[in-house]
Amino acid sequence: LASSHLCLCLRKSPPPRSHKDSHIYIERAMGDEGGFQFDLCRRNAFLGQQGVVAKTAKKTGTTICGVVYKDGVVLGADTRSTNGPCVADKNCEKIHYIAPNIYCCGAGTAADTEAVTSMVSSSMELHRMATNRQSRVITALTILKGHLFKYQGHVSAALVLGGYDLTGPHLHTVYPHGSTDTLPYVTMGSGSLAAMSVFESGFKENMTLEEAKVLVARAIRAGIFNDLGSGSNVDLCVINKDGKQYLRNYECPNERTYVSKRGFSFPLGTTAVLKKDMITATSDIRLADFCTVTEGASEGEAMDIA
Repeated sequence: LASSHLCLCLRKSPPPRSHKDSHIYIERAMGDEGGFQFDLCRRNAFLGQQGVVAKTAKKTGTTICGVVYKDGVVLGADTRSTNGPCVADKNCEKIHYIAPNIYCCGAGTAADTEAVTSMVSSSMELHRMATNRQSRVITALTILKGHLFKYQGHVSAALVLGGYDLTGPHLHTVYPHGSTDTLPYVTMGSGSLAAMSVFESGFKENMTLEEAKVLVARAIRAGIFNDLGSGSNVDLCVINKDGKQYLRNYECPNERTYVSKRGFSFPLGTTAVLKKDMITATSDIRLADFCTVTEGASEGEAMDIA
């Protein structure tokens, strides 16, 4: 058994053919003839000494959460989109459509969360058309976790999935590697610890809709004010047997308190003009300067644009 495991580690040594050969095989593994390669480690250490900065994953920031109340599910998210240390969008949407009765909050890389939720939404639509039945939350969960597990965490999408189907309300978390949790209240993202502290202190069974909305809004505000990657406004989505209610900008705790009455005025010449080329409708322009016209072309043949 030990010899068979060493076969995975060696580069050139052939597998043993007898009990006597196995001892020689193990000795080779312990020597310089085989084993793991550490050439890249030495190369990276050398590059670090030369001042080369290794690339790292870009940090992302979000606070998303959800809670199950007496008659359904309430999902919540902040609206700050970051690009490293910069705020790229102050009022983005992080609650994505999956089905009329299922929505999903996304944390991580924006492109990954949008692409994954769009893919699942399309699959759920085709499934509804084929079966002529309402979508099940467990179906969306199975598709999501299977897709993310296949990519072993390289698709940076941490999700909070919530919905209401014929079996009642459902709330799940899906991690980037494909693992899932099913709990009465969940949080994800860089501000998840602040949001979880609010849930653990304020959650109770069989909450009313208003109590659930207040609790989720408090949890998102905790992430907004205690996490640099989260900010701006609070979005909520209520899903129950009567349908969904998307509450865009349910709370705006970071509104601008001062706006200059004069506005912004920059004198001419502040920005240098490097090149100016204006073409008007009355300019003397020859068509041949911009494209090649082939006369006598057969019917249906397009113009050759240079």
